[in-house]
Amino acid sequence: MATLTATSNQLSKEEILRYSRHLIMPEVAMEGQLKLKQAKVLLIGAGGLGAPLALYLAAAGVGTLGIVDFDVVDFTNLQRQIIHDTNDVGRPKLESARDTLHDINPHVEVIAHEARLTSENALEIFKDYDIVADGTDNFPTRYLVNDACVLLGKPNVYGSIFRFEGQASVFYAEQGPCYRCLYPEPPPPGLVPSCAEGGVLGVLPGIVGCIQAIEVIKLILGTGQPLIGRLLLFDALGMKFRELKLRKNPDCPICGEHPTIKELIDYEEFCGIRGEEQEYTTTVPEITARELKQMMDEKKPFVLIDVREPHEYQICQLPGAQLIPLGEIPRRMHELNSADEIVVHCKMGGRSAQAVDFLMKSGFRKIRNLKGGILAWSREVDPSIPRY
Repeated sequence: MATLTATSNQLSKEEILRYSRHLIMPEVAMEGQLKLKQAKVLLIGAGGLGAPLALYLAAAGVGTLGIVDFDVVDFTNLQRQIIHDTNDVGRPKLESARDTLHDINPHVEVIAHEARLTSENALEIFKDYDIVADGTDNFPTRYLVNDACVLLGKPNVYGSIFRFEGQASVFYAEQGPCYRCLYPEPPPPGLVPSCAEGGVLGVLPGIVGCIQAIEVIKLILGTGQPLIGRLLLFDALGMKFRELKLRKNPDCPICGEHPTIKELIDYEEFCGIRGEEQEYTTTVPEITARELKQMMDEKKPFVLIDVREPHEYQICQLPGAQLIPLGEIPRRMHELNSADEIVVHCKMGGRSAQAVDFLMKSGFRKIRNLKGGILAWSREVDPSIPRY
């Protein structure tokens, strides 16, 4: 169609109609819409935050959207990752996202980067884009994105979500603080639960992702007051927004007056994480789901402890499991006999590893962690156990 072949410095008749509500705004107008068309924005992740980000940036007419992702669509994604639908389960997220974005706006070029973002490929991927929008959910990647943006002089539009709370900011070292100025050191591994462990309200990433999209558009247009030097905090339960002023740290190791980080580093090592297992890597004694099933079949005596929360226990349980939430272990460990064979489990293996570590330091010796938690049991032993 001829209407789809207009050059980057002009709008076709169809595009003028499509973006008419922008064009009649003096803050956007024809000049601003052309800036959007010529812009190149890179999205890190096609998940909870990446979904609304991509949808609204494509609808707004951002000419080139790059997306970095290597995951496939899972049923658990559909509660919040609205760029995918039920028919996409099992498909690579990049394929699903690209199809949806092209349906929304065929004028947008979608560039798929099907790779895990690493120190080896980040600078090469980032270099051709004007703005990077970070929709990741783990600390190593957040520090990697930050450092790559600082080294390349690009703005980093940041968002994060957990349960009912969200954050958003723009980290742009040329004009204000970076992510390291706010968080010089990552939290200890396992201290901050992931969304898979702690959950997230499905609507929340839509709100935070839309805030990120607005910030991206403002940066492209060069209008308004971007969130540079400000951290926006959103509490969905209280329906409250708060704002914290951020200052550039003169001693920041990457954007300060005397930077010591001049190239990308090993971010998993920096965050105290090794390999793909991340915080679930553990040195405590473990037992696999199949080995536990064999113990049950052979009727070997042992005690099974579930350290999840009561509302998780209501979703599914292992046969004979006694519920003692992780936070109650210190005051209820007297209920356990150190002479017994004990197996501890949670959802994925992280919280139960903490419980095993604590109990071992308290004198328990015949105790093991169920590797992979109840999800591993569902995958390897009993598929009738619901996954969540």
